[in-house]
Amino acid sequence: MQHIPWPTRLTVDPARTTLTVAYDDGTRHAVGAELLRVLTPSAERTGHGARQVIGGKKGVTIRSIEPVGRYAVRIGFDDGHDSGLYTFETLHRLGAGADSLFAEYEAELAAVALTRDRPGSAPAPR
Repeated sequence: MQHIPWPTRLTVDPARTTLTVAYDDGTRHAVGAELLRVLTPSAERTGHGARQVIGGKKGVTIRSIEPVGRYAVRIGFDDGHDSGLYTFETLHRLGAGADSLFAEYEAELAAVALTRDRPGSAPAPR
């Protein structure tokens, strides 16, 4: 397991569209609500057989953040989704790779004929 810095502060911007995580080593990562939502670690995306691509989440906002023990947070979104537990390791991975992960997400949307604007889901391309 790779060592990751420990998160010291999580803040949501006033528009509720970005989560910023500050770490004990001085680094900070900003992760957009849409990326957090479409890469949810919940069963909606990962646990019902084939991994799913989730479309139609452009403009989603963060409604709540609740700590879960000393290892994760539960993020609630304005579309009602709140079942994903984002471990600190997951938040670090999403923050460190946000640009490339978002580009991969957009490519997957195109491959399954979904868009950021049109709600829906489809099995991820192989």
